[in-house]
Amino acid sequence: MSTSTTTLGEPTVGRPIMPGDYGVPATDEGLLPWSHARERLQQARNYWVATVRPNGRPHVVPIWGVWHGDRFYFDGSPETRHIRNLAANPAMSVHLENGEDVVIVEGTASAIAAPDPALAADLAQGYRAKYAPTYEPSPDQWDQGGLYVVRPRVVLAWTRFPQDTTRFVFAAE
Repeated sequence: MSTSTTTLGEPTVGRPIMPGDYGVPATDEGLLPWSHARERLQQARNYWVATVRPNGRPHVVPIWGVWHGDRFYFDGSPETRHIRNLAANPAMSVHLENGEDVVIVEGTASAIAAPDPALAADLAQGYRAKYAPTYEPSPDQWDQGGLYVVRPRVVLAWTRFPQDTTRFVFAAE
């Protein structure tokens, strides 16, 4: 993929706030680097997304997507439950399938009406690399909408809980 979208910059790295006795170290020794989480997000095939229905009930569904420029991109029909939920409340979480090499993204989703052509080409290439021949979008398929982006606010990651439990915090855009 090209670099038509810049990354958000390095997040602030530290320990998550976990009330109670979970054994999370008090020092920064053993924190994971942001590159660890980014690599997992880029390589993942399936992403579990959590949104909130208008009545407050949670909704979780697996979807396909592309991590690009430190953002999560996905597409879908405005008629799906998770997209309708995002129209009412753009807050969402994205979780990878692995429960031992964990990466959880908390952020805000927004629709992209017509993406920049270079970004659309990068995303189409990313989808094809992961999902062909089942799904091979063309860069112009999102010109009329249907593409969404999640801007991360907080990312949690660990491979050996609680020793390397790490929280990445992104500055507001």
